[in-house]
Amino acid sequence: MKIEAHTSNQTQIAEIISDHILINNASDGLNLLGELYYQGFDCIVLHEKNITPGFFHLANGMAGELLQKFSNYRVCLAIVGNFSAHKSTSLMQFMLESNRAGHINFVSSTAEALLKLTKAKANL
Repeated sequence: MKIEAHTSNQTQIAEIISDHILINNASDGLNLLGELYYQGFDCIVLHEKNITPGFFHLANGMAGELLQKFSNYRVCLAIVGNFSAHKSTSLMQFMLESNRAGHINFVSSTAEALLKLTKAKANL
């Protein structure tokens, strides 16, 4: 795992770079959140490929549990990926609502993630 640091309008953003699944459960996500939070990062960019596919099945509760931790710590998150393979209507509605609120974002590129996270942090 590599952490690429980005700074935008005094917002410290950590982009996680890896070829492996790093988050297999909510505890993995919380550990990553804690590690980056204590390193001074305000926001985190994760890639869809680094999160277990189970995260995208809302019925198991993993997404809700993990994303609530990000909200509690006031750390903004963007998940970068191609979400078209996920056909669940409830997941699509969840992602749209998350994007509307702005604290958690599902986006298609790192550039979009950086823009959304900078804006989200400025609005907190």
